[in-house]
This record gives sequence, structure tokens and C-alpha cells, in this order.
Amino acid sequence: MLRLDKITKIFGGLTALTDVSLEVRKDSITGVIGPNGAGKTTLFNIVTGLYTQTSGDVYLGEKNISRFATESLAALGLVRTFQNVELFGKMTVLENVMVGLHTKSRSGIISCAFKLPGQIKEEKMIAEKARHWLEFTGLIADAPNSANNLPFGKGRILEIARTLAVEPQLILMDEPAAGLNSQETTQLAVLIRKIRESGITVVLVEHDMDLVMDICDSIIVLNLGKKLAAGTPREIQENKAVISAYLGDS
Repeated sequence: MLRLDKITKIFGGLTALTDVSLEVRKDSITGVIGPNGAGKTTLFNIVTGLYTQTSGDVYLGEKNISRFATESLAALGLVRTFQNVELFGKMTVLENVMVGLHTKSRSGIISCAFKLPGQIKEEKMIAEKARHWLEFTGLIADAPNSANNLPFGKGRILEIARTLAVEPQLILMDEPAAGLNSQETTQLAVLIRKIRESGITVVLVEHDMDLVMDICDSIIVLNLGKKLAAGTPREIQENKAVISAYLGDS
């Protein structure tokens, strides 16, 4: 589903990533972990087109997407969430998810301005699809409410619902459990598994190790901008180099 080949990223005199290669299997949940400053978010930013790597290539399936713009990647089915929840606060919950369906819209300025029949039909279709994803994520009861009025945990879920509306092949989640309490994290784990079961591949950067070890099929460990290890949760838990990176040499 996703392959990175020798990704290096240099910011001025700082090397954030060095020759990082990895593969993500289709229909899997893959965790990317590592200490602060390991290069995890930089890696996500490169995959999703926010940064351009200094060298190396990124493949979605067999397609080299190394120089694709973010909006082009969304059209190809690659989307992401961010560490900080970014919602359209003055819009309703339903309207926030409808925004995520922009890649499916074909109506132009004229048809929207004059509310032509084709545009009205398309708007109804978009609203129906948005309601589907609110049902999927358990937010349908909040559909008419202002996004500003959602508690933080539901805001996180709404951001995920909005990315799912694009009907992606692959979703990258950057610290989805950040700021959640234990009950909300448990609900998030259930949702991420549900997303995988629906045929969407998931990659997540996360510091909550209990969550990572619980839901991930495989884990990739970064440290100081390099890939330190890769394997199953159990293999990572028993890896001495990983333990040392997190805890320091005893």
C-alpha cells in the first residue's frame, strides 16, 4: 500500500531523517513510534506532500507520489489527521464532514450561484454521504450541532470522520489519542479497528504505547531520524535497542 525508499530530509544544517525505508501492508494498522524529535511528524509531512524530501521516493501502490501536492494525494485516496484538531467551528458537525467531500464535487461557480438542479442533487448526495460517516463514527446525533460546542474527544472523532468522507485507501493519523482520557482512547481503538475492517489501511504516529501495542499489526521505530527497528508489537517490546532508545542505557 505504501512504500518509502531511503527518505532523507535536511533542514538547513539539520538532518531530520536519514535513509528511512519502510513498507505498509494493505488492510493493516501500522504504528510509527519513537522518542520526541525522532522524525515521526516530518515523515508524515513528507508522505502527505507538506514537505519535499531531500532525497528518496514515496510510493502509493506502484505510483511514485514523491512530488505530488497534498490535494492530488487526497484525490488518490491518501489523507491524514493532525496533532492539533482543526475544525470549522462555526459550521455544524454535518457541514464539517461535507467539507471533506470536496474532492467528489463537480459543480462549478455558476451552478452553485444559481442553485441549478445538478448542484442541488449533488449537495443532497454529499449530505447523505456525510451522514453515513457520522453514523460510522458515532457522531450522527451531533450532526446539527455547532462544531465549536463539541467536547475535545468528539472533536478528534469529527476530524477523523471528515477524512473518511474522502473515501481514502490510506489514512495517516498523527497522535490521534493526544488529549483523550482512558475511556475516549478505548473508543478510539474500537473506531480505528473498524476503519481497518472497512478496507482502509491505517498508519499512526502515537505516544500512547498501550494503544499502539493493542491495535497495531506492525510497528516501526524511529530514533534520531533513522529507522531503529520494525516488527510485531511483541518483537518491538522485546527489542533491546528500542528499550535503550526510550529508557537510556542502564
